[in-house]
Amino acid sequence: MTASASSEVPAGGSLAQGASPATIRAALPPEDRQRFDLDYGRALDEARRDYDITGLQSTLETWRRQAIAQSDPEAFRTMVRRAAAFFSGEPVPVDEPFAVTRAKAGM
Repeated sequence: MTASASSEVPAGGSLAQGASPATIRAALPPEDRQRFDLDYGRALDEARRDYDITGLQSTLETWRRQAIAQSDPEAFRTMVRRAAAFFSGEPVPVDEPFAVTRAKAGM
C-alpha cells in the first residue's frame, strides 16, 4: 500500500468551514477553553496512537457546534436554562449560578 498525493478528500472526511482548532478555541468563552484543550489533546493522542483521525474530526465538529451555539450568549443562556428545567423537572432559580445551570443541563 502506498500513500497517494491526490488532493481529493474522502467523502465525509473533511472538516466543516471554521473547524480549525485555533478558530474553534478562539470562539469559545474562556470558561470552556480548558475543556476544549483537554478534549482536543485526548483526540490528538488517540489519532496518533490509532493512525485514525475520525475521532479527532468528531471532537472538532462537536466543539465547533458548541462555539456556534455560544456565539449569541443570551440565546445560549436561554437554551441552557430551558434544558436544565426540562432535565431537572423544576424551574431554574433566577439567581442560580450559570455553571450550576449548565451542569443540570448536562452542558
